[in-house]
Amino acid sequence: MQFRLSPKPFRSTRRLAGWTAFLSLALAFVAWQLVSQFSGLPAFILPSPGQVAARFWKALVDGSLLLHTAFTLLEILIGLLVGTMMAVVIGYTIAKSRLFESMVAPFLVASQAIPIVAIAPLLVIWFGPGLFSKVLICALIVFFPVLVNTVVGVRAVPRSLHDLMRSLRATRAQVLGRLDLPAALPILLGGLRIGATLSVIGAVVGELVGADKGLGFLVNAARGQYDTALVFVVVFTLILLALALYGAVALLEKKSLSWQESHE
Repeated sequence: MQFRLSPKPFRSTRRLAGWTAFLSLALAFVAWQLVSQFSGLPAFILPSPGQVAARFWKALVDGSLLLHTAFTLLEILIGLLVGTMMAVVIGYTIAKSRLFESMVAPFLVASQAIPIVAIAPLLVIWFGPGLFSKVLICALIVFFPVLVNTVVGVRAVPRSLHDLMRSLRATRAQVLGRLDLPAALPILLGGLRIGATLSVIGAVVGELVGADKGLGFLVNAARGQYDTALVFVVVFTLILLALALYGAVALLEKKSLSWQESHE
């Protein structure tokens, strides 16, 4: 006889978590409204939620918010793709070659000791304030977490499975495509979740240093005009972008690893 747990407790727990999150957000907005209303702070210091909503609608109607969001999203997507591809290739090589790891490890560690904010101005000076420098900054900030998870995931593959593939006379391409990548995929996608959210930071840092388009440029423009409500609008837009990218990676993970659930 087989016993299966009912999915109802899990659904109720998930529903409770959703309502808790909604309630906490509602309380945060109420507190924000009360502080802005009774603290006596001027609007250029702390605008009310209503003022931020009105500024959001204005920026949406005149098209400026969509234009700058689209440009930042383009930088993020290209940087995320380039950084992930580089990280997977180099990470797989490191996982398979101790000699290569000893050669590149000092440079990788040194690159993470330097804050991206410190080298972003140099990259903008060297490559200009256009798209390429922003994509490069995004790729650099995405690179390391995906690289580490790739190395960990590939090295976590049991040696017995490699022995089995060798006994079947599998080629290196077959071992890569049918064993290493599928086995390392859960850990790799975990790194991609982190990289997807960090890519938003990379794009904005590059735009804050120097740009004529993008949400970072919009923050600089709003700050110069003491348009604090627009700064809030941009911040919330960036939060939504990060959540959307994180959700997209989570959905990709669910689709890619559906075979695991079928075998459990």
